Amino acid sequence: QVQLVESGGGSVQAGGSLRLSCTASVYTAMNSAYMGWFRQAPGKEREKVARIDDYNYTTYAESVKGRFTISKDSAKNTLYLQMNSLKSEDTAKYYCARCFAWHGGYCLSWGDWGQGTQVTVSS
Repeated sequence: QVQLVESGGGSVQAGGSLRLSCTASVYTAMNSAYMGWFRQAPGKEREKVARIDDYNYTTYAESVKGRFTISKDSAKNTLYLQMNSLKSEDTAKYYCARCFAWHGGYCLSWGDWGQGTQVTVSS
């Protein structure tokens, strides 16, 4: 089983930036991996923020489109989430995950969840 470890969270003022990292404990052939970032705020359901598939095709939640960028670095075995123009509503715990099976670009099963990293944006 692959262990994913998130880092890079913290406290920032609205309008600021953070870059989250998600490093795999073992080699995961990041180039061909389908990975995603999720977040969960207190009292809310977990939502998918961004995903990048095995062709490096990316999609984003409407709420972060144009502000967040997901990317992979296969040499570092690491997934990133660059977050710019942060808003107070971005405050949440952020998680990365690996897609185990997908069809037609849609992930059928997410797993290998990390422990998460907290992002707090103050206005």
